[in-house]
Amino acid sequence: MQKARAGGRRAVSTIVVRPAPGKSTRALVQIGPLALPAAIGRSGRSVLKREGDGATPIAAMKLLYGFTRGDHVRFLRTSLPMRSIRKSMLWCDQPEDANYNRLVKAPFKPSHEEMLRRDGLYDICLVLDWNIRSRRRHRGSAIFFHLIRPGYEPTAGCVAVNLRDMRRILPLLRKGTTIRVI
Repeated sequence: MQKARAGGRRAVSTIVVRPAPGKSTRALVQIGPLALPAAIGRSGRSVLKREGDGATPIAAMKLLYGFTRGDHVRFLRTSLPMRSIRKSMLWCDQPEDANYNRLVKAPFKPSHEEMLRRDGLYDICLVLDWNIRSRRRHRGSAIFFHLIRPGYEPTAGCVAVNLRDMRRILPLLRKGTTIRVI
């Protein structure tokens, strides 16, 4: 674990996401000695991630930056670059579009996700470097580390934790922290 200051705590270089016993859509987020419950994709994990398959990629992904919904969540402590979510922010998930797996601005006709969600999942949303720096069509888009649905319901391929745990994790994160899904 690499030591650095981030919001008064030591930053970590790697977070491990390992399967939880008993259910393929549940995981444990391991940060040093701390293990936190999480949800992963509705199809579990996969080394062959494809667009729309509902699987969380088995991979090492760097944290790039994050989004926050300032009208819902305030006073976040992190050295990770964070942007406020606006209504016009969308994420393209149309593999044939030149903007595939990129943040785009409304109005935008191709298939996309709204970043300003009513369900609160993206009130804190961290962007993982899955298929972003070297994009390939149909390899999956919008792989985020975000907030959980009630009951730890599965995600569409992301890693999700509850708000309390996300607040505990954020001070330990920085740009380049690796999220390793095993």
